[in-house]
Amino acid sequence: MTVLAAVLLLANALFNAVVWPRFYPRIANDPRARAADGTRTAFYRVHVVLITIALVLAAASAVGGVLVLVGS
Repeated sequence: MTVLAAVLLLANALFNAVVWPRFYPRIANDPRARAADGTRTAFYRVHVVLITIALVLAAASAVGGVLVLVGS
């Protein structure tokens, strides 16, 4: 059961690490990401926060997966 938990945690980490960074260029180039004066909008900031949280969770999942494997 612990091996399954480790595999799921590592799969989650891999998914988040692969998918979310590729989402950033789409957000940065979206017209809603900048106001008329060139400043970043709430749309941009919210999505950057979401991507950051996903990557932090990916790191935590990777560490958790390794710890589960080492502990089993």
